[in-house]
Amino acid sequence: MPNIKLMEEALPVAPLKIAALESCTILGEKVNQYIVKFRQETLKESLTSPLFSSYQLDNYLIDCSCPRFGTGEAKGIIRDSIRGKDFFIMVDVCNYSLTYTVNGHENHMSPDDHYQDLKRIISAATGKAHRINVIMPFLYESRQHKRTKRESLDCALALQELADMGVSNIITFDAHDPRVQNSIPLHGFDNFATAYQFMKALLKAEPKLPVDKDHLMIISPDEGAMHRAVYFSNVIGVDMGMFYKRRDYSKIVNGKNPIVAHEFLGSDIKGKNVIIVDDMISSGESMLDVAKQMKERGAAKVFVCTTFGLFTDGFEKFDEYYEKGYINRVITTNLTYLPPETEERPYFVIADLSKFIALIIDSFNHDITMSSVLDPTAKLHALLDRHKKEISNI
Repeated sequence: MPNIKLMEEALPVAPLKIAALESCTILGEKVNQYIVKFRQETLKESLTSPLFSSYQLDNYLIDCSCPRFGTGEAKGIIRDSIRGKDFFIMVDVCNYSLTYTVNGHENHMSPDDHYQDLKRIISAATGKAHRINVIMPFLYESRQHKRTKRESLDCALALQELADMGVSNIITFDAHDPRVQNSIPLHGFDNFATAYQFMKALLKAEPKLPVDKDHLMIISPDEGAMHRAVYFSNVIGVDMGMFYKRRDYSKIVNGKNPIVAHEFLGSDIKGKNVIIVDDMISSGESMLDVAKQMKERGAAKVFVCTTFGLFTDGFEKFDEYYEKGYINRVITTNLTYLPPETEERPYFVIADLSKFIALIIDSFNHDITMSSVLDPTAKLHALLDRHKKEISNI
């Protein structure tokens, strides 16, 4: 049964309130609009009951902020009542567009700054909320999820800190390594995949794209993305290939061992379209090298799908590779901040996740099963069936 139907039969845990921090205001407003729409269209028969007194509202967002002093220190302020509420806090730790002043000098906010602001809003709630849930699409410090040699274990420590502060559920997307949830085994941790939204956005941009094993192949750019590529290829029913990175472990550049070469393992891709899937594009160097090698091996079209488009080195290299024909599309989500330049690029396709997040929040608020949301296989099959029918009618 779809989650919308289940919601009509379930009671909310408590009245819903959402705090979209400054890093996440645009996404938060879209999510709020969807929840308002969901609840206006509800078929509940008992809306006159006191249990539903705050169920259908025009706005579920609260007024909150983290103003700063001249030294750069800050405090969290919540200006609306959250007593007894099911409280969801949305934060984008990768939004570098925001700035603050330190002794007259302008600083761009780092992931550390956003994480501190999240803790400030949790602290400002002072234990009055019925339940606190954190929606952090890009999991803070998720690339520092395991310890090698003598180094910090930042992601696990952050999760433990949030749990100690009273957070009941941590909701994230396409975590770099979801096994980091083992650091808080007795607390809620949900990691959602974006496979359905990727395919929906890609097929909308490429309506004539044939999706079968004779014309399409899924590529993993490294060993870490294998599970995503395996899932994609199995659901779609196409072949899969992978690259592994040969690194120079005698050097460290920008916090990591530089890549010497990408080696390909897989069948012949000549004449096929390929989809390269990964959780993030940081500088893009690795992904672009893989795309170039795919073209050099005879791939027809190259589509890059990534949940988080960080683009830490800008877009010049992507523009160059698009002009040379190495990449045809770059599909990324709006889960993290995307600069206005992305809208000017003809090869960019943005998969909107706001409706998906609204469904997640509403499902959590009703304490109903998340299995249909966590596993998008049925929705992917339905999407592909519709696409095949549309192609056959062209």
